[in-house]
Amino acid sequence: MIEFLALAAAAGVGWLVRRRHRQRVAAGSPEGIPCMARHPAGAGRWRMGRVFPGPGGARWVPRRGEPVPLPAGRATGVRAPSVKEGMSINPGSRIVTCTYGTGERAGSIEIAVMPLDLRELLEAVPQAAPDDDTPSP
Repeated sequence: MIEFLALAAAAGVGWLVRRRHRQRVAAGSPEGIPCMARHPAGAGRWRMGRVFPGPGGARWVPRRGEPVPLPAGRATGVRAPSVKEGMSINPGSRIVTCTYGTGERAGSIEIAVMPLDLRELLEAVPQAAPDDDTPSP
């Protein structure tokens, strides 16, 4: 009996999460894409924020601090979090490594999003082609 209640609760939570995601996507994501990011990639702490797509390129806006514009941003890889990273961020999320800018203004960032938001993030920061001349930090 307890197993059925736990299964029903899990199904209810899953339904609510998907419903909320569909509502946000249908509204055109004025709230941005919820995420956690580490800037520069591979260093520092994971910080909560949102990615806002825009005509001049996407930008990451942390809860506290200055926004980070991602001009000419390209996703260079998608992976699952490691065990150590899974203690800081949701272990079910996906980490997208991105490079942005050119020359002196080039940089990198890692953005962790939930699987339902991955497609939306990859539309905002498209994946680099294998032969793309994307600058690497």
